[in-house]
Amino acid sequence: MPSTASSRRFARPALLLTGAVLAVFAAGCGSSDNTSADAPSPSATTSASAGATAEVVGVRDPWVKAADEGMTAAFGTLVNNSDTDVTITGATTTVSPVELHEMAMQDGEMVMRAKEGGVVIKAHSEHRLEPGGDHLMLMNLAEPVQAGDEVTVTLAFADGRTQAFTAVAKPFTGAQESYAPGHGEPMPGMSASPSPAR
Repeated sequence: MPSTASSRRFARPALLLTGAVLAVFAAGCGSSDNTSADAPSPSATTSASAGATAEVVGVRDPWVKAADEGMTAAFGTLVNNSDTDVTITGATTTVSPVELHEMAMQDGEMVMRAKEGGVVIKAHSEHRLEPGGDHLMLMNLAEPVQAGDEVTVTLAFADGRTQAFTAVAKPFTGAQESYAPGHGEPMPGMSASPSPAR
């Protein structure tokens, strides 16, 4: 009787150990068959998502001026923590095409125009996109952008990289910008004879 009880005590751990070894072996064999098919996928996903989410610039406080139709603009502060200058050459959204614009004095009046050479963010500095200054112009809205909506903006850089960020829409009257069609035309509210925003 004692010998049977003692053999049972040893038999259970032995069976558990054997089962564990077989499970490990089976898992090892199964993974070796599937490794070529499965292993690259997670690492590819990791590197792909790392590439997709790799931040070229920081984007602080991004927002879009709410608008029912026509054109509007996106703003925020772009932060370049790298050792080299970064140039934004374009941008896209799902609600409209985008142009890089600036406000500049022309013939004694403040005008909105395409920003030649793109938006440059110097190394270890920041660049503000703001009403009355540089901004991302959303052209010909396909749908209204209402306060609280989230708009995904994808920046394109001179070196071929891209980066997406989300900007929240909010109402803004600010400096009475009109964001009306026409490059190099005086901006209502920015010239000597201001008019209300349209």
